[in-house]
Amino acid sequence: MITSTTTDYKNFFKHSAHPANAEQYFRELLDKRERRYEDLCRNIISDMNQYGLSVVDDFLGMETGLKILNEVRSMYNAGAFQDGQVVTNQTPDAPAVRGDKIRGDKIKWVGGNEPGCSNVWYLTNQIDSVVYRVNTMKDNGILGNYHIRERTRAMVACYPGSGTHYVMHVDNPQKDGRVITAIYYLNINWDARESGGILRIRPTPGTTVADIEPKFDRLIFFWSDIRNPHEVQPAHRTRYAITVWYFDAKEREEALIRAKLENSKTNNLAAQAQAQQAEPDSTTTPPAAIASSSSSLPASMSTGTGALNANVSSNTCATNSEICT
Repeated sequence: MITSTTTDYKNFFKHSAHPANAEQYFRELLDKRERRYEDLCRNIISDMNQYGLSVVDDFLGMETGLKILNEVRSMYNAGAFQDGQVVTNQTPDAPAVRGDKIRGDKIKWVGGNEPGCSNVWYLTNQIDSVVYRVNTMKDNGILGNYHIRERTRAMVACYPGSGTHYVMHVDNPQKDGRVITAIYYLNINWDARESGGILRIRPTPGTTVADIEPKFDRLIFFWSDIRNPHEVQPAHRTRYAITVWYFDAKEREEALIRAKLENSKTNNLAAQAQAQQAEPDSTTTPPAAIASSSSSLPASMSTGTGALNANVSSNTCATNSEICT
């Protein structure tokens, strides 16, 4: 038991709890946080302009990071994850490639309003705030070329060890609108020499390769298009990451228009084929799924509220309403 003989409480406390002192304390605290936030965003802008990627360590702190990790582990242990999907542009006569030879991760898409995902939701909103800030700050270089107001839901991914990996690829090779990839890592005491799992980015031919360890509470940003081919090297222990992609409004709008036109052409061809199969005096009409082009448009997906309006659609994977990479 700890006892104290202190009776002079004015000397015991460094500052008396007068309202003026409390107000000053919180003002100084807010100013300090604002300066840190400003420096963080400026560093990201500088890195993205110079290298095409940026690494932020100790993004949320140990306590918050552990809360997110516990949520992710709970989802994984509950069997909520599915095999990551693969989109390829192979020709019809090209040999088939097994999906697990390309990527070995298990994934779950999270909007943030699902039960047991409040801390993941908090994470995505913090990332939203940073992306919104760097996109709207003055003198932000390349970032000023984009208007970012939407993003995907969060893709929570697990590489379950045993050499699971993801071969070299580009997130957005076909101008689907994604401009920034943001990845948050949740791996405590990660040592790449033993556990592998490095994210290797090859920004531009002839430039230095960037090897990024998936360390706990580390957040990275990089351009999503052909400027940053990347791979996840074989992981030999469980490796967790959370990824969100941010859209440029103009490129995204153009991508959705293309998707609508392609769907319309496909539906017209299907309707013509059905009409040719009908008898001359038939009054059969095409089913609603064929007659209406809107029924086959990409599904809309909603994410958490925050600095960005994050209701988005995907036209990159016909079998899934999410973005496939």
